This record gives sequence, C-alpha cells and structure tokens, in this order.
Amino acid sequence: MSSVSTTHPTPGPSVLVIEDEKTLAGMIGAYLSRAGYQARVVHTGPEGVQAVRDQTPDVVILDLGLPGLDGIEVCRQIRTFTDCYVIVVTARKDEIDTLIGLSVGADDYVTKPFSVRELVARVQTVLRRPRTGTSRAHRQEPVWVFGELHVDSVGQQVHLAGDPVALTPTERDLLMTLAERPTMAFSRRQLIDEVWGDDWVGDEHLVDVHIAHLRRKLGDDPDTARYISTVRGIGYRMGKG
Repeated sequence: MSSVSTTHPTPGPSVLVIEDEKTLAGMIGAYLSRAGYQARVVHTGPEGVQAVRDQTPDVVILDLGLPGLDGIEVCRQIRTFTDCYVIVVTARKDEIDTLIGLSVGADDYVTKPFSVRELVARVQTVLRRPRTGTSRAHRQEPVWVFGELHVDSVGQQVHLAGDPVALTPTERDLLMTLAERPTMAFSRRQLIDEVWGDDWVGDEHLVDVHIAHLRRKLGDDPDTARYISTVRGIGYRMGKG
C-alpha cells in the first residue's frame, strides 16, 4: 500500500498594514492574503510599533494619519530596530509630508485614493530588491574607496572617516549602485530600474529625495560634491563634480 505525502505551501512574506481606516485596512489585508502574503492589520501608531517589534514583518504599509502616534513617528521609531521595507500611504496632498516620510526611512509611497492592486504590486516590487547584496558578493573589489568614504559591498556597510554611516535600505542600495560603476552617469530611470525594479511606476523625482538625504548623511554639498555628483541633463554619478 503506497503512502501519500502531503505538502504544505511555504508561507509567503509577511506584510503589516498600519491603517486606521478599518474598511480600507481590511481590503488591503484581504488583497494581500489572496496574493499569498501573510497579512496582519493594526489601526493605531503604538500598535504598529509593537507589532513590528513582535512580528518582524518583511514589509510595512504605513498610513501617515494615525491615532496615538502619526506615521512619521512610527517610521522613525521602527527604523531604530528594523530595516524592513516601508511603504507610506498618505491622504495629504502637500509634498512636504512625502519628503518627511522618506527622510525617516520610507522606501516608497502612494497617495490616496489609490488602487489596492497597485499597492500590492508595490509590495511585490520592493520584495524583489536584493537585501544582502549577494549579486555583488563575487566582485573582485568588495570594498570601494572614495576618499574617506568606504563602501563595503559584501558586508553592506558604509564608513565615513572610519565611522559607520546609518543608511536606510534604499539609500544603501542607491549608494551601492553608484559605487559599483563610478564612471557611469545614471539617469533617474536607470537608478529606479536598478534599485526599485524596472516595473516600478511613480514619480521619478523620488530618486532626488533619496539622493538628497544620502548626501546629507555623507556631509556632501551638491555644489561641491565629494561623493555624489549631479550630471546636468542626465542624473547622478559617483565622484567629485
């Protein structure tokens, strides 16, 4: 008599939805579950911080207008202990909220109203981004040196004058991309394809926001750049302007 073995599907990546509009939150969670993700929903800022700490999700979908703690503060707090991907959701139209959100470590954003299918597609896109730099691990030069800036492609660490530089995952991926090909001038679209994926859709000026924060952390003046130069009419490259 032959035995029959049963296999259980491997659980998909985990996504935490922090959204106070309960109907919308439930809809997002349902779409994510149908797409194969492990979805959990909470409705306040403090619940969100605790859930990230307890559950260590792969992706957080974070509304900015939360009770208890707003999304900016939630993002600031969770960035002290996790580098999970963060996609900000906002109903606010003024650009400053988006810029502030990215400055504390968000990887992407969508503005309400939005298609839930589009949001799920954004989750799929960020999860396709490599997290450990394995694609660069075989390079002959594991550490790229630009003056006092040392970029470790294997260890995924950055040091400036011997001190570690705390970067968000997106900032680190951008820097690694530029450092890997220091003579190449990248357009915004090329950087998006490299870091966010070639199926990412949205405002390409998102790149400028992340580059600005990266420069600030490196103490780099765009007018007299030491590390990341603006190539007018094209985009950005590694090295002095």
